[in-house]
Amino acid sequence: MATVHRFEDLEIWQLAMDLCRRLYEITKEGDLSKDYRFKDQIRAASGSIMDNIAEGFERNGKGEFIQHLSIAKGSAGEVRSQLYRAFDQQYFDKDQFDKLYNLAGEIASKTSNLISYLNASDIRGSKFKNRK
Repeated sequence: MATVHRFEDLEIWQLAMDLCRRLYEITKEGDLSKDYRFKDQIRAASGSIMDNIAEGFERNGKGEFIQHLSIAKGSAGEVRSQLYRAFDQQYFDKDQFDKLYNLAGEIASKTSNLISYLNASDIRGSKFKNRK
């Protein structure tokens, strides 16, 4: 795996940002835009995915990164659950549901793979470079 110097270079962060953008766009109009509590909830959960990836990466330690990736993965699951609720309320059609659900699932899967990779690696993080 190539060395990544910025969280913005992580594919999972880029995918999470795409999901968040899409959900913000969808929640700007229609009935979903008027369901304020639910709109805020799904926006917050999608934002939590990308924010936790970024925060964990910036902590410069493997253990903290893994912990934040785990939180991000949980938020991806939360978004998938919320998508069912939104679809049941007919806030969007089956095609939109499928695209968003699959994207959230891809993020969760790739996040899980990164966690497995980090758990198996000897990487400790840059904050431990000068420690013995």
